[in-house]
Amino acid sequence: MNSPRRFRRGASILPSLFTTGNLFLGFWAIIKTLDGRYAEAAPLVAGAIVLDLLDGRIARLTGTASEFGAQLDSLSDAISFGVAPALLAFRWALEAVPRVGWLAAFLFVMCGVLRLARFNVQRHVVDARYFIGLPIPAAAGQIAALVYFFPDTVEARAHGLLVLGIVVGLSFLMVSTLRYWSFKGIDLRRRRSYINVLGIALLFLLIAVEPAIMLLAASCFYTLSGPVLHAAGLFRRRSGPPPAVVAGEAH
Repeated sequence: MNSPRRFRRGASILPSLFTTGNLFLGFWAIIKTLDGRYAEAAPLVAGAIVLDLLDGRIARLTGTASEFGAQLDSLSDAISFGVAPALLAFRWALEAVPRVGWLAAFLFVMCGVLRLARFNVQRHVVDARYFIGLPIPAAAGQIAALVYFFPDTVEARAHGLLVLGIVVGLSFLMVSTLRYWSFKGIDLRRRRSYINVLGIALLFLLIAVEPAIMLLAASCFYTLSGPVLHAAGLFRRRSGPPPAVVAGEAH
């Protein structure tokens, strides 16, 4: 009689454990960044992203999703995907432009927190197939992929300005109204789910072979997908069929 209840109580802890792991990796990435070990800090941010992807899915699978878990997840995300990547970008490259570099890092944190707040109040009223604005884990992953691809400290001012532009662009993408795929429509239980499984397996294989290049390519693809989809939608609307002419109006 009590075994299902005990199982539910035990299962309710699992999502929080993954969320706590996400927070731990984010904090650890901050420690590594302060030590100047950027090549070690970037994978920790990536690991936090993986745990963040898992905690919500585990909560839904076990039926233990709760408002407490949602708030805990957002607070952890603010540290792991807001503060940690912003500090990493600042120490890695933005110190080359000290007068505006710290402002760009703060802008990233601020926009990330605004993105999380907007998601919390809109998560039940928007199309689940899409995110509105670049998700903060994706923005953090873009910075982590850049650092992992080129872990040496950026000292040239021109390169620092380039990274500053990327950080500012990511900040505004997070608070934009551009739509990004959420991938929540992927159902591995469907009859033809083997196609999705093969695609995921191929992606992991490529990442294992060339992790730095593939992670950077994947993050850039997802970051740019929002603006590209928006531009494609505008083009389709402009190039659509002309309005029909009502009989008798033509001269």
